Amino acid sequence: MDIEKILRATDHTLLSQTATIEQIYSLCDEGIKFSTASVCIPLSYVKRAKEYVKDRLKICTVIGFPNGYSTENVKCFEATEAVALGADEIDMVINIGHVKNGDFDKVLHEIKAVKRAAGGKVLKVIIETCLLSEKEKIKMCEIVSKSGADFIKTSTGFSSKGATAEDIKLFAQHVEPHVKIKAAGGIASLEDAEMFLSLGASRLGTSRIIGLVKE
Repeated sequence: MDIEKILRATDHTLLSQTATIEQIYSLCDEGIKFSTASVCIPLSYVKRAKEYVKDRLKICTVIGFPNGYSTENVKCFEATEAVALGADEIDMVINIGHVKNGDFDKVLHEIKAVKRAAGGKVLKVIIETCLLSEKEKIKMCEIVSKSGADFIKTSTGFSSKGATAEDIKLFAQHVEPHVKIKAAGGIASLEDAEMFLSLGASRLGTSRIIGLVKE
């Protein structure tokens, strides 16, 4: 097992509603020490985290999180604010209601708008796979591929289920080659992490990996 590869692919995550600034700083210290891809944190902590890490670590944040049903303008404002505060990467949640309504043009328009608002920063699109049918997941692979986003991401970790092997396999079959895959939610072991990477994921969203490595 290549532990360093797993760590380099990890967005070390703390998105709890009760997260404190000391916990965020500790998360950043771990991210730097273990050379993770980034730390993924609430937007309200981005400025202080960026000042703390300087250029030693990438800062990722979330918008439209976790439910995805804020308006396009609100998500664009969040993206603009995130970049202004120092975020290097942005994970956005789609409007799942639009998907259920079949309003795929609206979903595509929103992702494109957020990508513009993000000013060229890496954009990951969370589609919350546990709430979608297989047909809807395949359609979202098409939409994300057209949108200009950099990643398709399985889950927020705040719904009923996280990443599954089946979803990563499905993404790998249906996204265009320029779209990367992020597995998130429920990654409970180093074996899980290794499996998701072997199936085609290039990022992992998890709060557990560094704890497991320490053990």
